[in-house]
Amino acid sequence: MEIWVGHSHSHTSCLSAASLARCSSTAMRSSTGPHRLAPFLAVILSVLSTCTSRTVSPARGLGVKEHFQIVTQHNRLRSRVSPMAANMQKMEWSEMLAGLCQERAESCLKDNTQLEGHMEHVGWNIHQSPHGEASFPEVINLWFQEGQDYIYQSGQCRNNGTCQHYTQLVWATSSEVGCAMHVCRSGAVHLDLFVCAYSPGGNWEVNGRQVVPYKAGVYCSLCTSSMSGCFRLWDHVGGLCETPRNPCRMSCGQHGQLNISSCQCHCAPGFTGRFCQVRCSVQCVHGRYKEEECSCLCDVGYGGAECAEKLSFPYHSCDMQIDGKCFMVSSEAETYYTAKLRCQERGGILAQVANQKVQDIMAFYLSQLENTNEVTDPDFETRNFWIGLTYKPLKDLFRWDTGEIPSFTSFAFGQPDNQGFGNCVELQAASAFNWNDQRCKTRNRYICQFGPEHVALWQFG
Repeated sequence: MEIWVGHSHSHTSCLSAASLARCSSTAMRSSTGPHRLAPFLAVILSVLSTCTSRTVSPARGLGVKEHFQIVTQHNRLRSRVSPMAANMQKMEWSEMLAGLCQERAESCLKDNTQLEGHMEHVGWNIHQSPHGEASFPEVINLWFQEGQDYIYQSGQCRNNGTCQHYTQLVWATSSEVGCAMHVCRSGAVHLDLFVCAYSPGGNWEVNGRQVVPYKAGVYCSLCTSSMSGCFRLWDHVGGLCETPRNPCRMSCGQHGQLNISSCQCHCAPGFTGRFCQVRCSVQCVHGRYKEEECSCLCDVGYGGAECAEKLSFPYHSCDMQIDGKCFMVSSEAETYYTAKLRCQERGGILAQVANQKVQDIMAFYLSQLENTNEVTDPDFETRNFWIGLTYKPLKDLFRWDTGEIPSFTSFAFGQPDNQGFGNCVELQAASAFNWNDQRCKTRNRYICQFGPEHVALWQFG
């Protein structure tokens, strides 16, 4: 992450205390009476008042109007990328992200250790300039102008320049933004610090290559099923994928927040259950509660009843390493259940796409395989890849092979459609590797996933 820093300095017309003292003593020596001193003292008090009024305020909070302007500007610029984006999502304002930005801005970039626990999958754009010389709209435009040096086909910036502010601003799957500003002091110079945070974040790398920020194509042509709406204003060039405003007809009570795209509750700490109605006494330090019960599912790298024990992870050969997990792409094609068995024989499971970051990186990696003709073997029935998700007709829902209901999905537009009784899920090449339900007897390549709980089965020579 680069920080833009202005090089000019702001100036002040205030007199120093020493100058005022010299003026005062000179005036008193030249005065012949107290009645002649009064006008000069009035001048001194006026200057002091002016100087006091120019001291730096601690922080300037952004109002509702500025929140709206920032989001509107982001969405307008995101609609104007070149080449046009097929999967660019509409952004919404996030008070949680704005709070993180305010904390980071008030630290003046000196100490952000307290933010580390809140920063997973959060992207940042930061700009610093002399006090009063720039506004938020101007700063956001500066970030977007970096796109003039960005080469979409290679994913690189011309002449070793900086394009990461631009790529984060137009990262297709970043759907929330929050911003803040603060006035910082650097010696005698006052600087405005502008900070924006994005979720899910972007600017990911895989095997040393930058993932491109969006998929090129006709606007809204590669929206996911959960964001099948197309948002376009009069000043937009292209449209933006958005969540249709369909109510879920459910409530998460006082201890949860409803995600209207998945119609699932995100529970507050200490609560679980479909409606966050179950209170738990056990604490999951590095993990989350299982569905409807107070036992823990640990994050990668942690174990124990409360997920407090740090585990080691000896990596094998991985095509992708994402958040501590190892993913291997098969070289052969199999039916779904044979692919599942092949992963289990190696001590793993069919891959689980847990969040947008994993989806973005996998889609980019597999698209690069396509470009190298590594997925055109005549033995393959499709150019698609199995992941570990299947449809359970009796319960009318999808579940991962490990039993969990997915909290994140990325079905292609119009999917799942149960075409040909498709109960198994694949990453579909024709839909930018978004998800499709497919007949389980179809022969696809597949992706295996290995984590700390599977590594124990590996043999080391």
